Amino acid sequence: MPGRVDLEGLRALLARGAQLVEVLPVAEYTDEHLPGAINLPLKELDATTAAAAGPVAPGGRLLLGRPVRHEPPSRVPA
Repeated sequence: MPGRVDLEGLRALLARGAQLVEVLPVAEYTDEHLPGAINLPLKELDATTAAAAGPVAPGGRLLLGRPVRHEPPSRVPA
């Protein structure tokens, strides 16, 4: 179910065995990702790529995206 998860919620999901899946492009995942997360880029995500990640963890999979980073108004070009 789509939605936001705070840090406490994330810890609870992980304690139940959820698997972290970052859906970032490969370059962004390589540059920085959460410890223990696997990468399935959203643009490539389908039944075949999901199956290639292996069996679903007992607590399910938690797909993670990151919010778009916005430049402060003072740094946005006019």
